Amino acid sequence: MSAAADRPTSTLLVIHRLAELAALVRASPGLQVRWSEGPAQDAERTSIDTESGLRLPGLSVNPLDAESWWTRPLEDWLARQLSQYRHLQEENPDRFAWVLRGELAGRGPDCEPLLSNPEAIAILDEQLLQEAEDRYRGEFDAGRGPEG
Repeated sequence: MSAAADRPTSTLLVIHRLAELAALVRASPGLQVRWSEGPAQDAERTSIDTESGLRLPGLSVNPLDAESWWTRPLEDWLARQLSQYRHLQEENPDRFAWVLRGELAGRGPDCEPLLSNPEAIAILDEQLLQEAEDRYRGEFDAGRGPEG
């Protein structure tokens, strides 16, 4: 049994495989991923910029739609997006990855989208996150910095 199945959000769809997530993203553009304590805890709050202490006008998220310049498989994009922020769960075990949609309320200090009026769609199972991490490590030069 996954940790996500024990959470109060267990009535949400739980996605177990990267291919399932890719199918969902293809069928429903505009989905985002968030690492937090979950939709119920985020329902009445917004994100905070930890460096300035300022309350942001929405929840910090990361897009699941691939950019137009992306020519690799969608599963590679998803693996990269999920692996880049998995450390948030490692820093706080109460956090988990969940999929949502909402209205763009602005951009955060790292240029991440900020969503208002979030609608929870699904929870990402640990099996999927491990599959994404394995794919990321296998298909990318993980950790290499940008070139001009």
